[in-house]
Amino acid sequence: MTRPSIAHLLLLAIPFAIVGCAAPRPDYSVRAHDPTEIIPAIRIAVRARDQSVVPDLIKNLDSDDPAVRFYSNDGLKKLTGQDFGYLYYADDLVREPAVRKWQAWLANPSSPDSKTAALSVQGPTTHAVP
Repeated sequence: MTRPSIAHLLLLAIPFAIVGCAAPRPDYSVRAHDPTEIIPAIRIAVRARDQSVVPDLIKNLDSDDPAVRFYSNDGLKKLTGQDFGYLYYADDLVREPAVRKWQAWLANPSSPDSKTAALSVQGPTTHAVP
């Protein structure tokens, strides 16, 4: 039995070296149009307690994608403690009153359900994957 040459070993090692090389992790944004970017951005922002995404999460409550609506609603609950009866799976007419309540809540900081002071702090809306 012959021993493999160094050239053969190098040829065998190349696929493993290529697999080990990965593209840089993308930046996700809650303002993206693709749910595969929006949902990770929401999860990252909520985990970081990033209140600056709240206005975008409220906008996403009107998304055509139920998964985006689900994660936006869940993120809003976790970041603000509010839900205003929003049901991500309901049709537009059923969701509309809750979306209006969210919009009013965001527009009127002196309302009984006023925003926290942290909400007025503006921060990044793009997040790198940890």
